[in-house]
Amino acid sequence: MGISCDDAVLIQPSKVSGEPCVVTVNCPDKPGLGCDLCRIVLEFGLSITRADFSTDGRWCYIVLWVVPYSSSHKVKWESLKNRLLSVCPSYLASFYYNQQSNNTLHPSIYLLKLCCIDQKGLLHDVTKVLSELEFTIQRVKVMTTPDGRVLDLFFITDGRELLHTKERHDEACQHLIAVFGEWCISCELELAGPEYGSLQGFSSLPPAIAEELFFPEQLNEEAGSQALKSDMTKPKKATVTVDNLLSPGHTLLQIQCVDQKGLFYDILRTSKDCNIQIAYGRFYSSVKGFRNMDLFIQQTDGKKILESKQQIALCSRLKQEMLHPLRVIIANRGPDTELLVANPVELSGKGRPRVFYDVTLALTKLGICIFSAEIVRHSTSDGQWEVYRLLLEENPEFPLASSKARNQIVDSVTRALMGW
Repeated sequence: MGISCDDAVLIQPSKVSGEPCVVTVNCPDKPGLGCDLCRIVLEFGLSITRADFSTDGRWCYIVLWVVPYSSSHKVKWESLKNRLLSVCPSYLASFYYNQQSNNTLHPSIYLLKLCCIDQKGLLHDVTKVLSELEFTIQRVKVMTTPDGRVLDLFFITDGRELLHTKERHDEACQHLIAVFGEWCISCELELAGPEYGSLQGFSSLPPAIAEELFFPEQLNEEAGSQALKSDMTKPKKATVTVDNLLSPGHTLLQIQCVDQKGLFYDILRTSKDCNIQIAYGRFYSSVKGFRNMDLFIQQTDGKKILESKQQIALCSRLKQEMLHPLRVIIANRGPDTELLVANPVELSGKGRPRVFYDVTLALTKLGICIFSAEIVRHSTSDGQWEVYRLLLEENPEFPLASSKARNQIVDSVTRALMGW
């Protein structure tokens, strides 16, 4: 038996402006489904204010209360519903889920070549349009020429998976040309060729930069709350408590930490990568600025987590992901100033949504132009990272050599990424 498509994902709009919309998912379960759903919600610019979810391993029931991060952000609810449905196991499938089917084919990669006359905030404007079109940026190469032109190479995937059709292809090109008007010199969109493979390799970050980005000395429980100290007099550490007495068959994790953008996604992503099965969970607000989560979990063998070594490792990993889901530093690349932003990549190979959007937005608000940009992958002992490398243009009103200016850039970018 199954349920109809209309019942698998339901979206109930809020009756009062500013109140959350309710998203309900009722479908067969699969490993990491909660993470996949939250990733899409984050990709659509939505914040999860509350969540309840449960599963018996065969069927799951998930309720998410969501609001846009920005009051001016218009959400395409029908597109959101279709995207959520796309990651749900077939609503007409049997209760049993074949885990091998989780290794789905990767979506096709397309290359967007956009040549424009340079202007302030251009890169963010292009990123915003791509987001509105439901394209995901996989790689980017941005180059500014001496004659004031910018060549943007975006390697993208289509959330709707329709870019192979002429209608979708023409819609994208026409929309980009219409938005940028006379600033747009040319716009080409085609299936990516061998040039994409040359950009898939891992980066060779200078050892000193890699050390500062991935293993900074200040990476401790206090550091994750530093950016909040101007807003909150007593920043609170992330806490994870393990309880094996309350449930006979599950380990209870009780989590509390400072609220931030993508928090629910980060926790479920970590659980997915650690092969932790969540039978029941609740995500809610305790006091202003903080979030609580209760998770009843098991190992893949269906047993509780009883060994103290495993408990410590899991708690440490969760705290690290809650306090430091992203890394932001400024470094020198020869005579140039480089902004580096890193975020962990899921074991599935997917990076965090909207990072490039948030970074370019923060820099645009500061009036800082980007000379060139690229997205690379970097491997550490803890896994893979997606690294955004942006060379910043000098600005007489914002001297990049100043430590005050650099700290302001790091703070502004961090706040944009964390939703603070």
